Amino acid sequence: MRLALFADIHANRQAFAACLDAARARGAERLICLGDIVGYGADPEWAVDTVMDLVANGAIAVRGNHDNAIGSPSDSMNADAQAAIDWTRSRLSAEQKTFLAGLPILREEDNRLYVHSEASDPAKWRYVRDTSDAARSMMATEVQITFCGHIHRPGLYSMSSTAKMTSFVPTASVAVQLLTGRRWLAVLGSVGQPRDGDPAASFAMFDTTSREITYHRVPYDVATAAARIKAGGLPLWLADRLLIGR
Repeated sequence: MRLALFADIHANRQAFAACLDAARARGAERLICLGDIVGYGADPEWAVDTVMDLVANGAIAVRGNHDNAIGSPSDSMNADAQAAIDWTRSRLSAEQKTFLAGLPILREEDNRLYVHSEASDPAKWRYVRDTSDAARSMMATEVQITFCGHIHRPGLYSMSSTAKMTSFVPTASVAVQLLTGRRWLAVLGSVGQPRDGDPAASFAMFDTTSREITYHRVPYDVATAAARIKAGGLPLWLADRLLIGR
C-alpha cells in the first residue's frame, strides 16, 4: 500500500491542496496526517474540514500541539504562535473544535507508529533535533518505523541491533529503503510552514511493500498564502517566513 504522510499543515490551504494533488497523482492509497492541522495560517476552517472528510474516508490523523492548544491553552508558545491560536479559536465551529480535541495523540498500525512529536512522552511535544532525541523516541516503542513531524524539517534516523544511530537529511524525490535490520524514525517536513530554507511544501510517500520512503517538495502559491495571512490580521512574520522557508 502506498501511504501519503503530511505533517504541520498549519492552515495553509494552498500548500495542503497542492500536496494532496501531488500525493494522489503518485498513487496514494491511504493518507496520514501527523498533526498541527491549524495554527499560523489563514484557512483553519478549510483545513479542519478537509482533514475531517479525509478521516471519514479512511485516513488517519493524530493531534499536534497547535491542535491541542485550541482546547487546552498552552503557556509555552511564542507570542506570534499564541496570537494565531487565539485567532483560530475564534473562527472554528464547535464541531471542528470537538474533532481536534478528539484526535488521538498517537496511532499504531502494522509495526508503524504515527505521532506528532515523538514517542517517549508525546504530550510534552518534544522536538527530534538529533540522534539522541531520535534514540529516546525509538526506545520508547516496539514498532520498527515511527513517523513524526513537529520540527518542520525533514530527517531520517535509524538504529542498529546494537543501538548504533545514524541520521541524514533525505534528498527530495530520491527513494530510501527502510531496511528490516534496523529501526527507523522518519521526521516529515512541513506542508504549510517549511523551516529548512526551502519554501516548497513538504510531504512523503511510503510504500509498505517495498518499504521505500520518498520525500517530495511541492511548489505552491506562496504569495497567496502569505497575502491571506496579512489580510486576516495575523502577525506579519507568519506571512513573511513562508516566502523564505524559515
